Amino acid sequence: MLDQDPLKLVAYCGLYCGLCAQRNRIPRQAAQLMETLHEEGFDDFYKYVPEMKKNFPPFWKFLEELAKMDCSCKGEGGPSNCEIRFCAKEKGVDTCPFCDEYPCVKVQRLSEHYATLVQDGRRMRKIGIKKWVEEQNERQKRGFAYSDIRYPL
Repeated sequence: MLDQDPLKLVAYCGLYCGLCAQRNRIPRQAAQLMETLHEEGFDDFYKYVPEMKKNFPPFWKFLEELAKMDCSCKGEGGPSNCEIRFCAKEKGVDTCPFCDEYPCVKVQRLSEHYATLVQDGRRMRKIGIKKWVEEQNERQKRGFAYSDIRYPL
């Protein structure tokens, strides 16, 4: 079922937050690691291992935070100084693919790291935001994440 606001997880640049490992893989894997550590008794065992006594509690707290991670660009997640976000807000566009200047230099620069960005944006314009979000949700269900194909910064 589609969220009532299809733009909720569509970043200003045109990336889909649901395909970000920070939102879909990392929380799940952190929770799985916590569960495994708990099943193996590490949440108690660490107290008896000098090397772990100091480091395990902050590590566990960090895992808890990762497991709860639920950011989105529209929810002010991501870099606070994102020039694409500032530009889109200034131009009054919900997402860059609907800007007359798409793909601008800023988006092209970002697409050097996210190989599908520009083509996904063109597809969004062609089929509409609602249908595009449905397609992205299908990609997510199949396990796709941008980190699978992301080029290093």
